[in-house]
Amino acid sequence: MDTTTGVLLVNLGTPKTTSVRDVRRYLREFLMDRRVIDIPFAFRFLLVNGIIAPFRAPKSAKEYKKVFKEGGSPLLYYGLAVRKLLQEALGEKFEVRFGMRYQEPSIESAIEGFSEKVSHLIVLPLFPQYASATSGSVHEKVMKILRKKLVIPKVTFVDSYAEHPLMIETFAELGKKYLESTKYDFVIFSYHGLPERHLKKENHHCIQPNYQCCEPYFYKNRLCYRAQCVRTSRLIAQQLGLHENQYAITFQSRLGRDPWLQPYTDETLEKLASQGVRNLLVFSPAFVADCLETIIEIGETYAEMFHKKTGGHLQLVESLNTHPKWIETLKQIVLAETIKV
Repeated sequence: MDTTTGVLLVNLGTPKTTSVRDVRRYLREFLMDRRVIDIPFAFRFLLVNGIIAPFRAPKSAKEYKKVFKEGGSPLLYYGLAVRKLLQEALGEKFEVRFGMRYQEPSIESAIEGFSEKVSHLIVLPLFPQYASATSGSVHEKVMKILRKKLVIPKVTFVDSYAEHPLMIETFAELGKKYLESTKYDFVIFSYHGLPERHLKKENHHCIQPNYQCCEPYFYKNRLCYRAQCVRTSRLIAQQLGLHENQYAITFQSRLGRDPWLQPYTDETLEKLASQGVRNLLVFSPAFVADCLETIIEIGETYAEMFHKKTGGHLQLVESLNTHPKWIETLKQIVLAETIKV
């Protein structure tokens, strides 16, 4: 019998609807993951269910209403579209399915959907840079599901692709159209933040003063989230012909009082505004599909804040979404993993 290769694409998650109830349910599942909030269960339970979810859900529900499409949230809409396009690109010797780490469509339902012909399963999280709270959580969930099965196919986990040449080229191409039409004073590469303690747990040599351990990029920090973010940014900047004094690498979406990866995006915007920067271009290379963190946090909240302070303009560069080169990037990643078998 001919066998096929299964490809499991996974993104973070989404509430089923924009109702406060569904958003609260999503937040509870997401934030109760021990890899996301890494504190003892009892404290995590009280924090998430007693404080964060009840108070954050109504606000988040309003934000989701701004971005939901007819087919659901942007992450779901683009996830399903990418699955279809990648299936077409790979052909009949592959089965491509899509799941969410939290809520629906679940990873379990995606795995159950594969046919018996699948002899090799490639798990491909849609996070270019590795972090325990994202790719690590996906890998752990897949292993928990597969261990219940009597027959387990060969499984390959893709940990990261932070410096994939075609992905870098695609991000640069998306930015070039703005740089060619408008003169921007400065460029920011803004990534989703993580508590510093996450990196200290994953990489014992982290975090050195001023993050000196993030460069150069080599085997010891290859799976360090911040080092990968720096590497991705440097490569995109090179494609754009930017010098180091023309851009900054920052981190957004921090939560709580503990120190998170720095510099913070909002504080960097304040600093640039005080220095006279008026036109700002912002990339978000941690996200391969537009979502709340890009459309709302950067494209709306940060843009409004920057305009009020400077009278200038902050332009968000859209994510990869369904760009043809992004589909080709995923195809190359998959094919590279099949060659290794």
